[in-house]
Amino acid sequence: MININRPRRSVLYMPGANTRALEKAKSLAADSLILDLEDAVAPDSKVVARANIHAALESGFGHRETVVRINGLNTPWGLDDLKAFAHSKADAILLPKVESAAQIQAAAEHLKQLNPSNQLTIWAMIETPMAIFKLSEICSAHPALEALVLGTSDLVKDLHARHTPGRVETLTALSLSVLAARAHQLCVLDGVHLSLDDESGLRTSCIQGRDMGFDGKTLIHPSQIALANDIFGPSPAEIEEAQQRITAYEAAIQSGAGIAVLNGKLIEELHIQDAKRILALAQAINSFNR
Repeated sequence: MININRPRRSVLYMPGANTRALEKAKSLAADSLILDLEDAVAPDSKVVARANIHAALESGFGHRETVVRINGLNTPWGLDDLKAFAHSKADAILLPKVESAAQIQAAAEHLKQLNPSNQLTIWAMIETPMAIFKLSEICSAHPALEALVLGTSDLVKDLHARHTPGRVETLTALSLSVLAARAHQLCVLDGVHLSLDDESGLRTSCIQGRDMGFDGKTLIHPSQIALANDIFGPSPAEIEEAQQRITAYEAAIQSGAGIAVLNGKLIEELHIQDAKRILALAQAINSFNR
């Protein structure tokens, strides 16, 4: 289930082998951190990276949500990764290359055996063509599943496609992932923007993802955080309009009408639900920034 009290506008990947990066992450404005043991860590650094992340979690990351991306359970490191973090201060475990409900269920069962009082949620990387075809199965796999994370780089590679400014190569997969997440009340996070010196492209990608319905953007560099926070967070104008919608609708209900009109637009119950979501998100962001 989506935790509305946990903004996920900016979700930054941090390599577990880089202790300086892990330390720096404690002062960054990212809503969430993915502490990576998989793609960003070479095979001979996996054990050291695991220890680095565990130590960093013990010292804490403040209000930032911490998610450990483990290696696949079919690799030599995956199960040891789960053992290392089953009792840790992490908030969630991110499973790479998920293509079936069985992978989610296996991870959940291992975590339960390792720590019966475990409160960790599970996130799933959606980064292969097979994952897109199995979205409904994956999303309904286990109550511990909380979020889908799009791995668009791997997906483009598997499609034999090319990265384009409009992301035409992944639009179908992106849209289907948002639909599946909403159908199963999960959080869904957009894939990374690979060009660090392309602020215009990052802005376009963030706006597109926000307009499609994503909750936030996964990022590869701290310089991308501010833009993602700005675009995926409600603007002052959106907050004001949400408040006005609720006021207008409540007044209409009290007068016996079933709908209200605000600035020439009809306001119905569905608009109020969205207005309340926007205000709750804004309140949560403000509480984290204090």
